[in-house]
Amino acid sequence: MTQVLLCGAIIVTLSMGIRHGFGLWLLPITQEQGWTRQTFALAIAVQNLSWGVFGIFAGMLADRFGAFRVIIVGAVLYALGLVGMALSTSGLMFTLTTGILIGAAQAGTTYAVIYGVIGRNIPAEKRSWAMGVAAAAGSFGQFLMVPVEGFLISGLGWKEALLVLSAAVLLIAPLAFGLRETRFRPGQAPAREQTIFQALSEAFKYPSFQLLMAGYFVCGFQVVFIGVHMPSYLRDKGLSPQVASYALALIGLFNVFGTYAAGSLGQRLSKKNILAFIYFARAVVIAVFLAAPLSPLSVYIFASLMGLLWLSTIPPTNAVVAQIFGIQHLSMLSGFVFFSHQIGSFLGVWLGGYLYDRTGSYDIVWYIAIALGVFAALVNLPVRETAIQRPQPATVLRGA
Repeated sequence: MTQVLLCGAIIVTLSMGIRHGFGLWLLPITQEQGWTRQTFALAIAVQNLSWGVFGIFAGMLADRFGAFRVIIVGAVLYALGLVGMALSTSGLMFTLTTGILIGAAQAGTTYAVIYGVIGRNIPAEKRSWAMGVAAAAGSFGQFLMVPVEGFLISGLGWKEALLVLSAAVLLIAPLAFGLRETRFRPGQAPAREQTIFQALSEAFKYPSFQLLMAGYFVCGFQVVFIGVHMPSYLRDKGLSPQVASYALALIGLFNVFGTYAAGSLGQRLSKKNILAFIYFARAVVIAVFLAAPLSPLSVYIFASLMGLLWLSTIPPTNAVVAQIFGIQHLSMLSGFVFFSHQIGSFLGVWLGGYLYDRTGSYDIVWYIAIALGVFAALVNLPVRETAIQRPQPATVLRGA
């Protein structure tokens, strides 16, 4: 159990840590290449959508053959995508590498795949806590990597910084050996109680699964809009780039505590109520941030509070999926829920760039983020967390 948690946590730290810093490249790349913010935002939007689409298939493969191979392929794709991000000379090439290639890489090196391993190897009574630990690792990665990425950009240049990160991300490959599972070795294929199509049919007909997907859509919209566009929003308001770097780092630092707390509380409290609280609290925090006078201090307070709520939806959401449907197809079902998250991410980051280019302001998207937070809080309240009742196979009574 310790090996699975440690290796899984470090993999998520690297993968999510690098990803959370992409907003720092928006201004350097668009200014040097002469692109609009919408061009950059579209590539990141495609990345999130690609992540969601490939995440479904990565989850299926991890459930069937084990996470080990999926993670190694993801690490290689991540390195190639970062190189492509540095060397792209057109918006199309930038979208293909930064968008599709890195999105596919993230699908194989982040939560859906890692949580499948955790779900299969951690007892149910500790599962929510363990998922909180893994999510906290992703948050620590943001705290650790965002300042490092800012330092690399200022010290080496944005292209060279991406090349350094492409080498660093290959460290994920040897860590994948720590997630090899005995049940997936040759000649030991697990018995399947449900086919993939039976599991999907059951999940998508279940109202609580639909509600979880709706809430996760909002999570993606909010966090990716803020993560990508907040550095530019603060720069437009006259604050220094260092304020944005520190703010993103604070989000990562405080989310270490937020995700761990959400995972731990999920062992004792209703997970749907935890989710409803998180989404409503996000709406309040964003509204107060927009209403208050803007200063470095207000930014740091906002970042700290948002950090507590940032990825804290992940442990309770995935734990509820495991609690309802079991662990047999957990990576795949988590992949579908995460796909909804990534549709929200696509819209959040793309609308941020599109509406900024049209109006010269991010205000409309901030207001949408507030309204969606209230919506997500409400749709999580009717979720049923109890295990789904499946019909028992008919038995034949002999000698009757």
